[in-house]
Amino acid sequence: MNAKRNSEEAIKRRLRAGRLLLAGKSPPEVARLVGAPRQTVYRWREVLDASGIDALRNMSTGGRPPELGAAELSRLYVMLLEGATAHGFATPLWTLKRVRLLIEREFGVRYSEVHVWRLLGQLGLSNQKPDRRALERDAAAIEHWRRRTWPALKKTPLAKAD
Repeated sequence: MNAKRNSEEAIKRRLRAGRLLLAGKSPPEVARLVGAPRQTVYRWREVLDASGIDALRNMSTGGRPPELGAAELSRLYVMLLEGATAHGFATPLWTLKRVRLLIEREFGVRYSEVHVWRLLGQLGLSNQKPDRRALERDAAAIEHWRRRTWPALKKTPLAKAD
């Protein structure tokens, strides 16, 4: 939602700058009025001169296009929900390295573990650590030990000699 709002604000700012340039204002003056770098206003003026004011509305926001589109990300999400063992890993635990390998194997795209972390956050997935408890855990035996055995083993403070 914020990205869309920021994009709309950027379009409004470019159009305002374009109108000011058409009104005869200089690029440095327009830059000051709209709060943009001078170099950016010069680039906007080139686009305006070449293609008109509508070209300013349709300018790219910049940045490198993502290598995984929405369809691939939704497919990755489903694969992650299937579990690591379903994709050939020995344990059901997903790690950043495993997710990175899965992306490389399935989509042919190499990402760093930091970027994989960002992608997981974008997908709404969070870091979770498994409980380190034995499968054979006996809660009743643990409670019995805690109530009966442990108090007998605990050290007690020595009585003060008067």
